Formats: sequence, C-alpha cells, structure tokens
Amino acid sequence: MDAKLGDRVKIVRGTTTYEGVLMPTTTENMVIKLDNGYNIGFDPKKTQIQPIKKREEIKTKAKPPLHQNEDLPLVSILSTGGTIASRVDYRTGAVTSQFTAEDILTAIPELSTIAQYNSQVVYTILSENMRPEYWIKLAQAVHNEIKNGAEGVIITHGTDTMTYTAAALSFMIQTPVPIVLVGSQRSADRPSSDNAINAISAATVATSNIAEVSIVMHATTSDDTCYIHRGTKVRKMHTSRRDAFQSINTQPIATINYPERRITTHIDYTKRGEKKLTLNARLEPKVALIKYAPDANPDVIDHYIENDYKGIVIEGTGLGHVGTDWIPRIKDATEKKIPVVITSQCINGRICDRVYETGRDMLAARIIEGEDLLPEVALVKLMWTLAQTQKPEEIRKIMTTNITGEITPSTTTKFLKK
Repeated sequence: MDAKLGDRVKIVRGTTTYEGVLMPTTTENMVIKLDNGYNIGFDPKKTQIQPIKKREEIKTKAKPPLHQNEDLPLVSILSTGGTIASRVDYRTGAVTSQFTAEDILTAIPELSTIAQYNSQVVYTILSENMRPEYWIKLAQAVHNEIKNGAEGVIITHGTDTMTYTAAALSFMIQTPVPIVLVGSQRSADRPSSDNAINAISAATVATSNIAEVSIVMHATTSDDTCYIHRGTKVRKMHTSRRDAFQSINTQPIATINYPERRITTHIDYTKRGEKKLTLNARLEPKVALIKYAPDANPDVIDHYIENDYKGIVIEGTGLGHVGTDWIPRIKDATEKKIPVVITSQCINGRICDRVYETGRDMLAARIIEGEDLLPEVALVKLMWTLAQTQKPEEIRKIMTTNITGEITPSTTTKFLKK
C-alpha cells in the first residue's frame, strides 16, 4: 500500500466509496477519518485503497486576518491546551493539544462580536500533566493580563483537572474582573463538539459582572445552555458527557443561554470592581491526597511522613472516618506538625467527626475537619495555606475559614444530585 498516515485516500468497498484521511490503528483493520469528523474502519483484505493526495500536499487553508473591534471590552485568552484547543496527531491517531489562542479565535468567529482579545500560550499540555508550578505560572500570567488592562480573562484548559486549577487560581488571585476557565468534552474534529458554545459562553461571562474564578461548561447535552460554576464548588461528574460539570452543595452562580447569551444568576457572587487585584502565588507542593478504603494499610501515612511531606488530606468515609488502626498514624503526623485534613468521599454533605466514637478519636488526634470542602479543593487549599504559615493553629484557622466560597455555611439537601 502506497498511502501513509495522514494521506487523503479513497476507499472502495463493493459499489460504495469513502474518502478521508488515513489514521493509525491498533488493530489489523484500516481506519480513515471522514470529512464529517467520524472514523470508520475497514478490513484491508476486502477493501481497495486509492491514494488521492499525500499529507504534505494537503494545503492548509490560510488563516484570515483577525479583525478586532476596539469599541468592545478587552479580554485576554490564555491557552494551556486541552481538548478545546486540539487537533488529531497522525502519528498516534490521538487528540493532542496543539492549537494556539489565535487558532481558537479563527475557528470560532462569533467570539469577535463579543470582545477584542489579547492571546498568549502559557503552556501546551494535556491536563493530566498539570503541576503546582504550572498553577503558579498561570496565576502570574493572569495577574499580569489584568494589571495590563484586561477586562476579563479566559483560560482554555483540559477538563480532567480543570477543577484543581480553578481552585488554585481562586486562592492565589483576588480579582476585580471575571476569570473564566473553559474546556471541551468533545474535540473540534467531531460533529458533537461542545467547544464553540462553551467558548462563546466563556467570552460572554468574561465581559460580564461576575468577577470570580469560574468554570463555564455545558449545562445540558444540547447546545442551549451553559452553567457558570464557582471555581471551588464544582466537579467533573462524567467522563464524556457534555454536561459533565456540576456544582456541589450549591447552585451554579448562573446559567447562560444560547444563542441569546442571556445570563440568569442563581446565587450571590462577587461583582466587577468589588475587590482589588492581589496576587499571592505561592504553593507548597508536598501535600498528599489519600483515599481511605476498608482494610487500607495505614503505612501509607508513614510513607509521606518519612518523605518529608508537609500536609495530608484524607478522603474519609461518610462523615469523615477512617479505620481505627489509622488513628495512631494520624496522631504521629500531627505531632510532627504535619496537618491532616479530613474530607468525605461522599459528593454532597459535610464532615462531622463528633457523632461516632471513631470521629471523636480522630479529633483527639488533632485532625482538621474539612467542612464540605471537595477533596481536591482541600488539597489545593492546604498547599496554599502551608505556603503562608507553618503554625498549626493558623493552618487550622485558615483551612476552616471560608475564603473564596469553598465552604458552604450550612448543609442542605436542596442541592443533592440525583
């Protein structure tokens, strides 16, 4: 076969023909990507393949010049990668982060009717490769954009760890303008991609009065509404659905409909200009997140103590419990001034270690109750807290104080996810 990966080919099978781009495959079948974005496989023994054009001969359409309306608000787009900014890698057939912010504006022309844009690629990674030092770099970039006049900031980000980044920015930056993280569950080459509606909604929020760190993603499986989630109260609840993101223990800040782009608010929020721009971009990376399971070995705590970790967050059961054999190890950690924060594996509700005997013993071991902090938010908050102070009582006070909407004042079943 003369055709190589990335070449445009014609497939003849009986009386039917298909045209597309030849893709890699991990099976004996042959796979091409059709013009509609879907992949289709064939048995090469029953198929004729006719090369049409070599990959290097396939001309990429020239990008039209970006026309900026100087009368519109100035918004900065900071690209970190992810599915919203991706294209197919013909080496592997996988989706990789390769788009720049300019590519996004070219691909979604409607964005130019909402704002004028500065754009910057902060880094280009898949979100599973995110690290605390990247959060710090991103926070510094966001701060600089706002300081230099941006009236809103959009951050394109992979969805898998977007909530961690949103939490980190929420603690590190006090902002007078909207900071919006946005991603896509479906890549741009797929007909079901959610990238355009999410990006348009994010731009609308970036020019709105909602001056918080938020995540904007589809509210339903249709292209009709997006939710605006507070950056410290949201979780990705499904691997692939377009409405995967849900606010936990609270409502979303608002709903934005499409195509009207009308924002309907649901809860109180910080308004544009209420806060002064402040940057506190410090994190202690040596903090562990441990998930407790029945009969889990408490030696894992010893591992983190011996490796000089500065803090530990435990996802406990129910109200925030671990097995009784874990309690002496927790006490070992706290006596060495390593704070241990207890959260729950439950999605809704809050910690209360005053009900059962195990919980009371944990309190005696000096654990910090994580209220209704999501475990991932507790992890990031403890990283941020330990960069501010090493004093146990100050750490306890900060971790139990609602700083940026991460702790719900009281528990209710109103927001229970069904």
